[in-house]
Amino acid sequence: MAAVTGDPATAAVAAAAEDGEPQPEEMPGLDDQWNQIENGESGRERPLRAGESWFLVEQRWYKQWEVYVQGGDQDASTFPGCINNAELFEDQINWCLKEGLMEGEDYVLLPAAAWHYLVSWYGLEHGQPPIERKVIELYNIPKVEVYPVKLLLVQHGDTDSLLPAQFSLADSVERVLCTARERFLVDPQEDTRLWVKNSEGCLDRLWNTHVTLLDAALESGQLVIMETRNKDGSWPSTQLRVMSNMSEEDEDFQSQPGLCGLTNLGNTCFMNSALQCLSNVPQLTEYFLDNRYLEELNFRNPLGMRGELAEAYAELVKQTWSGCHRLIVPNVFKNKVGHFASQFLGCQQHDSQELLSFLLDGLHEDLNRVKKKEYVELCDAAGRPDQEVAQEAWQNHKRRNDSVIVDTFHGLFKSTLVCPDCGNVSVTFDPFCYLSVPLPVCHKRVLEVFFVPMDPRRKPEQHRVIVPKKGNISDLCVALSKHTGIAADKMIVADVFSHRFYKLYQLEDPLSSILDRDDIFVYEVSGRIEPIEGSKDDIVVPVYLRERTPAQDYNNSYYGLMLFGHPLLVSVPQDRLSWEGLYNILMYRLSRYVTKPTSDEEDDGEEKGEDDSSDEEEKDQTPGSSTRGNHRDSEREQAGPSSGATKTCPFLLDNGFHTSHWPPKRRRKQLFTLQTVNSNGTSDRTTSPEEVDTQPYIAMDWEPEMKRRYYDEAEAEGYVKHECVSYVLKKAPVQLQECIELFTTVETLEKENPWYCSSCKQHQLATKKLDLWMLPEILIIHLKRFSFSKSSHEKLDTLVHFPIRDLDFSEFVIKPQNESAPELYKYDLIAVSNHYGGVRDGHYTTFACNKDSGQWHYFDDNSVSPVNENQIESKAAYVLFYQRQDMVRRQSQPGSSSDLASPACDSTANPEFMDVN
Repeated sequence: MAAVTGDPATAAVAAAAEDGEPQPEEMPGLDDQWNQIENGESGRERPLRAGESWFLVEQRWYKQWEVYVQGGDQDASTFPGCINNAELFEDQINWCLKEGLMEGEDYVLLPAAAWHYLVSWYGLEHGQPPIERKVIELYNIPKVEVYPVKLLLVQHGDTDSLLPAQFSLADSVERVLCTARERFLVDPQEDTRLWVKNSEGCLDRLWNTHVTLLDAALESGQLVIMETRNKDGSWPSTQLRVMSNMSEEDEDFQSQPGLCGLTNLGNTCFMNSALQCLSNVPQLTEYFLDNRYLEELNFRNPLGMRGELAEAYAELVKQTWSGCHRLIVPNVFKNKVGHFASQFLGCQQHDSQELLSFLLDGLHEDLNRVKKKEYVELCDAAGRPDQEVAQEAWQNHKRRNDSVIVDTFHGLFKSTLVCPDCGNVSVTFDPFCYLSVPLPVCHKRVLEVFFVPMDPRRKPEQHRVIVPKKGNISDLCVALSKHTGIAADKMIVADVFSHRFYKLYQLEDPLSSILDRDDIFVYEVSGRIEPIEGSKDDIVVPVYLRERTPAQDYNNSYYGLMLFGHPLLVSVPQDRLSWEGLYNILMYRLSRYVTKPTSDEEDDGEEKGEDDSSDEEEKDQTPGSSTRGNHRDSEREQAGPSSGATKTCPFLLDNGFHTSHWPPKRRRKQLFTLQTVNSNGTSDRTTSPEEVDTQPYIAMDWEPEMKRRYYDEAEAEGYVKHECVSYVLKKAPVQLQECIELFTTVETLEKENPWYCSSCKQHQLATKKLDLWMLPEILIIHLKRFSFSKSSHEKLDTLVHFPIRDLDFSEFVIKPQNESAPELYKYDLIAVSNHYGGVRDGHYTTFACNKDSGQWHYFDDNSVSPVNENQIESKAAYVLFYQRQDMVRRQSQPGSSSDLASPACDSTANPEFMDVN
């Protein structure tokens, strides 16, 4: 540069012109310079505002400038010259700032306007870049980010090629992803995601790309790995194959997309069934395959799962529909579900419909386009037209809930409540995601019981009776009376469990308290257990059979006594209520399978002359027994007898009955001894008459040798089948339309769920009616096969006839209909979730129609096989998926996403790190 004479400012302009650089503007006076740089909106006094740019200026140059302008002499030798920040840089190649620079010692910060003034007046050293930095908010405090975050970008599978990149803490993770995609030349159609290596050396997934680097806690020097989805739908970081040593044939597998089995992870057939049904919903699957979900992930929704459930489901769908897998192991998805819904943790059996409900709700919240839900007040119709109220309700719903799930599965109910007192009518419109429709319930029930006649010569009889489902024990006795000819009031019903009376039922007890697995015995008697005071009727005595066992050998017994056989209910005339009288009655009642000792077996001759009083008792009859097994779960065994089993009657005992056992002294050979016991038959009672009066239970205690010689166990267990056992209560099949009619039938609210009437100002058992107003694109119909109440749990195996095509809802939709578009009310079946088995166990499978081929297939965990349409309908059908016919036509149009060819399978992926989720 040539020497320039004159004032420094003029010299600076001339030098810049000679070097071909932009010429600084003509400088204002020194006072004006000071004011513009230091004061006002353009100066250093300007407050920091997030997003604005500030510039670093080397401290020594700025101090020289201050001396120059404060001296008041533009010709002074203190002129600072061009701005020179060389001392702030590590080198003059990459122009990176030195570490540890301090404001006020090494540099000053200037707002953009002040910086541009200084550059226009003095120029910037040749080749130096301006040091521009952004203002960010750290915990609501604005701060100039002097040192941006330096990240090391690397592509999965190529860890040697590190690419350093610089970002602001205010930048989004999405910007990091975009930068990585640009640097690594990733095709725009390919899916990518990011992982970051934390301080412990583990890899964390950067789920939410919309948050800032500050919120994601990213720091300088961290390694950020970008991975690209394999063509088979899997990720390099995740191994979802069944075995790591898959055969070459499996590696090269190609099939129709969507025909992929799901491995059972231990009672997860319910999950597999639900997933296969949902996977075969065309518009939802195409939404994920086309990556439309990526733009709608909602990471901040407090009701959602931070987008993680939607991400996990998307990965599962992409692998299922890649056409490259016979089956996959859905363990990542299962773990994700369990993480957000603890009820699905572990390997317990669950309900496929319950999982579907959770999954649809979770996907909706993860994909909700409404980022901040506003408060919406629900309004009653208040006499307004239905059309107006329904439109308002749907708009209010969409203001808070807007997602692909709402678009696809949500419809609208009309709910009408009527007060039974004042007639006040309340009308509301409510959204729904599926219909849970009841099945027509048969009001009859078949009970299997054993009738024990009083005549000892007759064996117990097995009967099958039809009773009212909501009837009482008296209805059972009446039904059995028609079979046996025995009056209903001569019967006592008992639940026998583990050789004892678990419960003695009262006539007014509900039949619902009897479970199908209970062993029910109905005894013919000539009296009651609770005699009326002053009555001369017979007294009914419960009697147990026990065998004495050696103390060191007995098991499940008390004091060396073990219960056996079936207990008896013995009718005893009050004038024969003595130990000896009861003994003789029992000998008569057991005469079919108990043999009397012969004369040679008597203990002494005196006994031979004794009057055989048992012959006098032959007019008394007693109940027998049955061979039906006494099986209960351990819970009932621990529970002990119910209150019904401990009801007692007063005994007017005489003679030897005032002792605790009989005989008190041995006069003749006895086959067994008699003992008063508690209701369980496990402990003996005392001799107090007062205590005996409150304890009617008697035990027959047998010595093992006596039982072996005189008790015929095979005969004791014998029984006969009544002809009614062959009766079967046939369940007529029902039409799906009948179930929908029941769903829309007027019902009265239960006492546990009353409605508050705004007119009466009190809770009322109002009548309620649900009507269908608007139907969704995909209609899910849940058949309510399972019934749970306090006293019973049952599954209805009724066959429901449901159409494969043309399910017409036009008669059920009350909204004014578009008669020019009947397809808006007609549906075709696309999937069925099946349940085989009972309430506490069972197995789930799926029938589904492939959206591309139109072929039906049967999905049974790992197995996938083609089926005909006539195989789809069965008693196992549990959840039905129907697609509206206008959607079928729309998807079949040329150019739809369903026509896209699936990508080729790439089996060469070799994961270098595992999915930490």
